[in-house]
Amino acid sequence: MISESTRLGLFLAVAIVIADQATKTWALDVWFFPPRAIEVTSFFNLVAVWNTGVSFGFLAGESKFMPYILASFAATITIALVVWLTRVEGKLIAGALGSVIGGAVGNIIDRLRFSAVVDFIDLHVAGFHWPAFNLADSAITIGVMLVLLDSFYRRNEEEQ
Repeated sequence: MISESTRLGLFLAVAIVIADQATKTWALDVWFFPPRAIEVTSFFNLVAVWNTGVSFGFLAGESKFMPYILASFAATITIALVVWLTRVEGKLIAGALGSVIGGAVGNIIDRLRFSAVVDFIDLHVAGFHWPAFNLADSAITIGVMLVLLDSFYRRNEEEQ
């Protein structure tokens, strides 16, 4: 029987994959062909970026097999996260794991479809320019932050 926490994590993962793929399809339809940047605000642009590497383009162009190597690596980690999700009880950690799983699956789909990840969110403030990212990347980042928060919270509970 699937626990309530596991159902929550899986639901969140599926919702993130759907939202991620929908926003990427929208981006591809609207401003990737031809590629251009759309200024939304003074600190936020919509851009067309194909990321063939991992975070910040690391490992980009290393090999024609790199998208498949990265997708395989991400899929292995995702499977481990799903196993972990089936064993957790708290809603915070289940939601966090679901967020990471959904983001990872969204980017795996891109690597298998396009041999690159579709990035389109561009933030810049006071001369600091963050590399372009997407909804899946945001979900992974938020999920990891919540996993860390949960681990700190649990450690503090155990110490008392």
